[in-house]
Amino acid sequence: MIRMENVSKKYETGVDALNDVSLHINPGEFVFITGDSGSGKSTLIKLLLAELRPTQGKIVINGRDLRSVNHRLIPKFRRNIGCVFQDFRLLPDRNVYENVAFAMKVVEAPTKEIKRKVPMMLSMVNLAGKYKSLPKNLSGGEQQRVAIARALVNEPKILLADEPTGNLDNRNAWEIMKLLDEINERGTTVVVVTHNLEIVKAMNKRVITLKKGSVLSDEDRREDDEI
Repeated sequence: MIRMENVSKKYETGVDALNDVSLHINPGEFVFITGDSGSGKSTLIKLLLAELRPTQGKIVINGRDLRSVNHRLIPKFRRNIGCVFQDFRLLPDRNVYENVAFAMKVVEAPTKEIKRKVPMMLSMVNLAGKYKSLPKNLSGGEQQRVAIARALVNEPKILLADEPTGNLDNRNAWEIMKLLDEINERGTTVVVVTHNLEIVKAMNKRVITLKKGSVLSDEDRREDDEI
């Protein structure tokens, strides 16, 4: 599903963001990526989205070697990856329904399909009753749920969540993590970048920890529970 082999990324400024990183994430896994500020978490996400190219190494996603993806085809490649960000990135002048539908219009989905799937996704994230609301009239947790619905409406195989609880209070943070867990149980591979160690410890998932651009540890806490 996701494979990185000896991946390094050095910026033009001379900063080594990642150093010889190798990891493999299987279909259907739920994986946390943690680490201090500057450990390389954001760079890793940008590499997986093909926003950046590695200085060296190989990245394969859904069987596709990213080195073979032409720059023009990157938007098409990203259709198989949903992404959720800390700052939600909703369209402020469009209501909840329109924000989710926008993701389907981008891929030229039929109107009939949009009308069927958008309400279904909003029901899944418990926002069916707020489909006419503008983002500014929603709580932070509600805005993040809209962002999750938008990320999933095209049924991507992978969901990347970059600090999805960073702007949320504790209650809303746990609601979002519960939702991501439910999404994973339906078969979507979920990768969450976070610095919230309380959530990481409580969720009992696989945890990849980065330090100064390298993999410090890779622990599957579910295996610990089974021992």
